[in-house]
Amino acid sequence: METIGNAQADTVTLSGITAVGHHGVFDHERRNGQPFVVDLVLHLDLRPAGISDDLARTAHYGELAERVHGIITGKAFNLIEALAEKIAGDVLEFFPVDAVEVTVHKPQAPIEVPFGDVAVTVRRSRS
Repeated sequence: METIGNAQADTVTLSGITAVGHHGVFDHERRNGQPFVVDLVLHLDLRPAGISDDLARTAHYGELAERVHGIITGKAFNLIEALAEKIAGDVLEFFPVDAVEVTVHKPQAPIEVPFGDVAVTVRRSRS
């Protein structure tokens, strides 16, 4: 387990949330849209949920996936850094996590040479 502050933190990982968004600095990106893929790592203490077997004591990853999907398909951002920041802030606001890592992939970025993926990762915490 990773240490966050003075507490130990477990993780929940949700990978591959995919949706078409209209993010980018070029007009054609905003007009046509393209797929974006988001991976999340939530840092939180899972003991309460593990001991009680109660969904209310953890981060509901179904609701989380729906919120992230809505952010990807919602307001357009110029930069995937801004999209990642918005997702991280939303997770911290609405889910009982100590920290979150958000990776936004833009697999069809307008890059003129062959490439496999472009992604940014932000890590945000409550403290």
